[in-house]
Amino acid sequence: MESAAAATVETAPEPGNGHDDQLNALAARAATGDRAAAERLLTVVRPAIVRYCRARIGRSFGTYSSADDVAQEACLGIYRSLSGYRSIGNSFRAFAYRIAANKVVDHYRKSKVGREMSYEVLPEEVDTSANPESLFLKSEYAGQMRRLLGHVSERDRDILVLRCVVGLSAEETAQTIGSTPGAVRVAQHRALTKLRAVLSVHPDGPA
Repeated sequence: MESAAAATVETAPEPGNGHDDQLNALAARAATGDRAAAERLLTVVRPAIVRYCRARIGRSFGTYSSADDVAQEACLGIYRSLSGYRSIGNSFRAFAYRIAANKVVDHYRKSKVGREMSYEVLPEEVDTSANPESLFLKSEYAGQMRRLLGHVSERDRDILVLRCVVGLSAEETAQTIGSTPGAVRVAQHRALTKLRAVLSVHPDGPA
């Protein structure tokens, strides 16, 4: 039987909750030139952007300085792009993470470093049964998770990060990566199925 954690990830919450509505409303005001709304928006979104960049880039010489620099560039990019935000049919979170994702790509292009995920900054209080979702959320499994993700494609890794780590809906993830919600759900299911198969052979994570 699959764990509660697995069921939770497979049925990730869809957009429209109060927090997202508040972000979208702030972004709409910021897009019209409301400076106070823009500053409030960045204050709210900055920690999540930092977390995302750290998960995508990881540590360099024991610190998150590179990831934090990219997060700062992403926040600046978000601020500069607010005038182009349109709230109708668009999630601000997807808008923000798309900019952050592009900054991460730019970072790797400039540094010419391989793209290795880091999971040392994820929350810790989740179901500890051996399944891909719980490994995503347990910081002590960071090394195992990096090895496990080597079994899926780069695009599927990005989808899993956005869905399972960041918590975006399928619609928001699709907006972020330029796909469709259906394709995102299929890719997520395919990737998790593959990771479960690996874990069934290596319950403690691949060596």
